[in-house]
Amino acid sequence: MKRSGSAVWKGGLKDGKGTVSTESGALKDKAYSFAARFESGQGTNPEELVGAAHAGCYSMALSGVLGESSMTAEAIETTATVTLEKTDAGFTVTAVHLKVVAAIPGADPAAFQAAAEKAKAGCPISRLLNAKITMDAALR
Repeated sequence: MKRSGSAVWKGGLKDGKGTVSTESGALKDKAYSFAARFESGQGTNPEELVGAAHAGCYSMALSGVLGESSMTAEAIETTATVTLEKTDAGFTVTAVHLKVVAAIPGADPAAFQAAAEKAKAGCPISRLLNAKITMDAALR
């Protein structure tokens, strides 16, 4: 299976503007810019797109792992906070923190935590990223 995303950039780094799109059309010509990435400008940026991809991937992975233990979540809410830092090598994604809250009636907290950790390790986007990935997972 292969999926693709694309980007178009026009202009210089700080004064230029770009758009990102996905093959599926879920994103089509969504604006991104230096200001959206490093300041408070309008539009998206690569780090928040990676965060959304990681959150979505993780939520699906957790659902699958829960199913292996005969648990079904009413809801899994995941936020992936991506940290971009300037290092000696240049700007680098150095960490991702997953904040997960799940509603699973009757779930055993220890079984949930084990499933959450297994999903974090097994999520394809977690394995893609060469960054420290931390997590807080809670039942509600």
